[in-house]
Amino acid sequence: MLGAVRKFLRISELRQRIFFTLVLVFIARIGANIPLPGVDPLPLQTFFADQVAAAKGSGLIGLYNMFTGGALLKGAIFGLGIMPYISASIVMQILGIVMPSLAKLQQEGEVGRHRIAMYTRYLTLLICIVQGVLLAAALANYPGRLFPNFDPAHYGSVVIASKRAFILSSMVFLTSGTMILVWIGDQISQRGIGSGMSLLIVVGILSSFPRSLAQLVQFFATAYQSRHNLTIAAVTFAGMVALLLAVILAMIAMTQGQRKIPVQRANRVISNRMYRGTSSFLPLKINYSGVMPIIFASALLLFPQQIFAYLGGATGIQFFQGVSFYLSQGSMVYYTLYAVLIFAFSYLWVAMMFRPVQVADDLKKSGGYIPGIRPGAATAQFLGFTMTRLTFAGAVFLTLVAVFPDFLYFSLHIPYGVALLFGGTGTLITVGVLLEMMKQVETYLVQKNYDGFLKHPAGSRRQRAQSGTNNKDARALQLLWLTPTVLMAIGILSWIFRQCR
Repeated sequence: MLGAVRKFLRISELRQRIFFTLVLVFIARIGANIPLPGVDPLPLQTFFADQVAAAKGSGLIGLYNMFTGGALLKGAIFGLGIMPYISASIVMQILGIVMPSLAKLQQEGEVGRHRIAMYTRYLTLLICIVQGVLLAAALANYPGRLFPNFDPAHYGSVVIASKRAFILSSMVFLTSGTMILVWIGDQISQRGIGSGMSLLIVVGILSSFPRSLAQLVQFFATAYQSRHNLTIAAVTFAGMVALLLAVILAMIAMTQGQRKIPVQRANRVISNRMYRGTSSFLPLKINYSGVMPIIFASALLLFPQQIFAYLGGATGIQFFQGVSFYLSQGSMVYYTLYAVLIFAFSYLWVAMMFRPVQVADDLKKSGGYIPGIRPGAATAQFLGFTMTRLTFAGAVFLTLVAVFPDFLYFSLHIPYGVALLFGGTGTLITVGVLLEMMKQVETYLVQKNYDGFLKHPAGSRRQRAQSGTNNKDARALQLLWLTPTVLMAIGILSWIFRQCR
């Protein structure tokens, strides 16, 4: 493992990309901890800690707060996170299905992708303005409606400034914060490692890992004090570590799992030259929809539960309170509806994003065919049937991942923050993004080893030219690296000083 680390650190370009990524991630984390002007983040943090302790922090607000790395409940300038851009991207993908002009634009190559990216940013800006105004107004006027069960009389006021000035300034800061994150994500994708947007979400998710680790240590310390048996505590700890590794391995297997459809291409004549047929495969992923069905199902279940809770509290009618109870976590009705919605959204997402007719036409145009299947309609029908069966397996996997943390909490009484490490949306996203980053690093290693076997002068000239380009980029980025490095050093020294006092 250490040898592999030393190997990729020897590659100048890869080393610069990694350091560049770390610097921009550090800047993003700074913005996630700077409060908006006029916000007191302590009431929200105390409230959310109580909700997590009671296993009520996994609703839509808790999910959004996880994606923003805790910035939402800190009232930070990056409080909206990268989610408006993700929402805009999903909207553009759906519009590309229903609008022929956008569908045509998607097929125009690099120019079309550039224009769609521009439209996505404009839509992100619009979503940020709307969400920024609504979030600021809710924090100033109705924090109890934005965060159910939040009582300003008990926890304290969130906004300590003039409401009108706060709404206007917060809209500007929140919108600017999200657009800065979009720029950071683009820079990481172009000049760093991995997908910038996905990496920012993963960093936000991992920001809660130290708190979960502290809860895990406290859980075992309490268990040891109650039983005074070190052997039982050690066995329990080893069992949880083994379970965590098994869950991660299962996620890796399902994330990487795919059905390889064999594709044969016949001999072709191009410019009076004969090209022999080739054999390849068409990969169909088992978990094609990713984590989107879990997110949609959680959001859709949360809204009726809150509505019935509000009606029950306002009218005192027992029926509304009962429906709200059955739609809450811990109820069998909740988990049944949750599983049904995950299955429904899994099939809906595949139906929108996977187009077997287009794939079959592309194969036919390129001279490819699936052995034993006629080209055209029969191929499209075969691909649709195969994808339907794969989607069922993926939906079962997503349901188990979504429900497993609740099972650990309610059945084994493991702290909810610790149980989230064993499944849920955050862990699944983290595993997927880290796998993609490992693939990209491996690609750089393979390219470096391949160039190292080239001993002719042309290869040497190319390597010297590439080295000169990298040195120019390094000099241009020195000023950007210096400031966050100094701030990081100051932060570490301040933390050490506080611990020593």
